[in-house]
Amino acid sequence: MELYLDTSTPDCIVKLTVDGEVFEYHEELGRDMAEKLHGFLRNLFKKHGKTWQDLTKITYYSGPGSFTGLRIGASVVNTLADQLKIPLYNHHGKKVPLIVPDYGRPANITPPRK
Repeated sequence: MELYLDTSTPDCIVKLTVDGEVFEYHEELGRDMAEKLHGFLRNLFKKHGKTWQDLTKITYYSGPGSFTGLRIGASVVNTLADQLKIPLYNHHGKKVPLIVPDYGRPANITPPRK
C-alpha cells in the first residue's frame, strides 16, 4: 500500500494506492491535526483491511502551505518511513532521506510570551 499525504491546509488530503487502485480522502482536521491525524490514517487503513506495516512507500506534499500543518505532516511521514524502513518521496517524485517542509517564505518566528 502506498500513501500520499498533504497537510498543507486545514483540509488533510490522503491518497491510498491499494492493490493498484487509488482512493482519495479529505478530512477537515484544522487545529486538531496533531491530535487527529494518526487516527484518521489508521481508520482509512482499517477500511481497506490494512495496517501500518502494509505501507511500502510514502509521498508527502512538502509545501508551500500552513507552517503548522507542514511541520506536523513532515514529522509523521519522517517517523513512519524511518520506523517502517520504507522509501519516502517529496511531491516532485524525488526520493529523499527526510522531508523538510518548504514554507514558500521565511518562517515568521514570534517572540515568546512572558
